Amino acid sequence: MRYLPLVIAFVMGAFMPLQAGINARLRQSLGEPLMASLVSFSVGTLAIVAYILATRTPLPGLAAAASAPWWSWVGGMLGACFVVGSVLLAYKMGATALMAWSIAGSLMASVLLDHLGLVGYTVREISWQRLAGVALLLSGAWLVNEY
Repeated sequence: MRYLPLVIAFVMGAFMPLQAGINARLRQSLGEPLMASLVSFSVGTLAIVAYILATRTPLPGLAAAASAPWWSWVGGMLGACFVVGSVLLAYKMGATALMAWSIAGSLMASVLLDHLGLVGYTVREISWQRLAGVALLLSGAWLVNEY
């Protein structure tokens, strides 16, 4: 069970280039990147609503929603930025370069978020090993770059 979170994270990462390619293809059909992104988010929203209804997940009260910090409401907007960006860049950059640079940016931000304990993360200080990992990932992104 110790490795289950690693496997789940790995599979989630494997879905990223697949999602980018699917959404980019939808853009070709619809002719508009924002419409493709809207369709993608709408289908995802419907899937989550169906799951909530099927599992009878209780809805939170208004007090619970009001207690959330203001910045916790922008997560969907950041997801939308990723989807729109990947729709625009997927076929231009290719799956490998797009994911390499996306993951490199994610890792750099993650090191800072952990170090500063922002948005609820437990503080995990920057170490030379983490910096070396970021440097290696940036080097890898540069090496696979065909853009």
